[in-house]
Amino acid sequence: MTRFLILLNLILVLSACAPQSIPAAEVQIPAGLGALPIGFDFADGSRPLAFPADFGAHPNFRTEWWYYTGNLQTPEERPFGFELTIFRVGLLPPTAQLPDDSQWYDRDLYFAHFAISDIETENFYAFERYSRPGPGLAGAQGSPYRVWLEDWHITESEAGVYHLQAAQDHLVLDLILTDEMGVVLHGENGYSRKGQNATNASYYYSQPRLQAEGTVQVDGMKYPVRGLAWKDHEFSTGVLDEKQIGWDWFSLQLEDGSALMLFQLRELGGGISASSSGTWIAADGIPQPLQNSNFEITVLDEWRSPHTAGLYPAAWQIQLDAPACLLKVRPWMADQEINFPSVTYWEGAVRFEGTCNGSPVRGNGYIELTGYAGNLPLP
Repeated sequence: MTRFLILLNLILVLSACAPQSIPAAEVQIPAGLGALPIGFDFADGSRPLAFPADFGAHPNFRTEWWYYTGNLQTPEERPFGFELTIFRVGLLPPTAQLPDDSQWYDRDLYFAHFAISDIETENFYAFERYSRPGPGLAGAQGSPYRVWLEDWHITESEAGVYHLQAAQDHLVLDLILTDEMGVVLHGENGYSRKGQNATNASYYYSQPRLQAEGTVQVDGMKYPVRGLAWKDHEFSTGVLDEKQIGWDWFSLQLEDGSALMLFQLRELGGGISASSSGTWIAADGIPQPLQNSNFEITVLDEWRSPHTAGLYPAAWQIQLDAPACLLKVRPWMADQEINFPSVTYWEGAVRFEGTCNGSPVRGNGYIELTGYAGNLPLP
């Protein structure tokens, strides 16, 4: 799902990093959710997605992210969850002239989040980094595919095979990801609406089934692991509707080879936006768009964060019209709250079981919850 609020929450801070010699008139920082920055392109459905080019960066759009999550197990079935997300924020539009006296000047700034859920010990570790592209410190390219921030990276080694690596303190994640399904476009051929206006949208695709194999290192102990990962990539310039205060995003991978993505946009007053939607993905990779009227998400339990006092949903029932599915979803562990000075949200590994079209199903996934630990400060 879109991570608009995470990015908007950082724009005022990051904009202070823009080259100060560029006239302020060149940049319009949003005064509210309804304001749109000038000089950038907007997602309006007119742009078809093409690969491998669209694996890379889109500097004509203001916000962008490459998002990887997954559930892993050791041979002894010790479970781990992971997240590695690299964000790009356009500080200046492509039309702005940059000084040419330093390689450090750039229109973009990159930042990244890396997290490990050690489910057996119920320890959660999360880290954040920032960098200008500078002399090769951060960036993204489509062919050969690579996205990186310093030594945190995802790099294509051959077609459909990627090396994901991140290390911080005593945590190391080193995986080979092999795409077994291919690219899935969400919404209308990759154009994903998030609000009433045509530009309240993003271009959005996933690689929902990446076979993962490698190692996780925690506290000096290295564990061989295997599992399943999910990649999202979105880019946009538009923002959410003014009355939207957060979202619940679900990525679920069924053991039969199918997958499900849902996002539910929450509104002031407790309502759910009609722009909430999702995609059912059959085992053969064929997507079936889901509208807000095609599914229902019911909260079954709650968890209060001891760090922020945020009250989060902690168990869900998901009901789909077609296919006829009823799923019960629970986190692998309760405390998977990411709490940085700039932003707070819950991003965690989950498991589920239930039925689809009368047959039993189960699997693992990831859920992202925003807007529960107080209102996210928006420019």
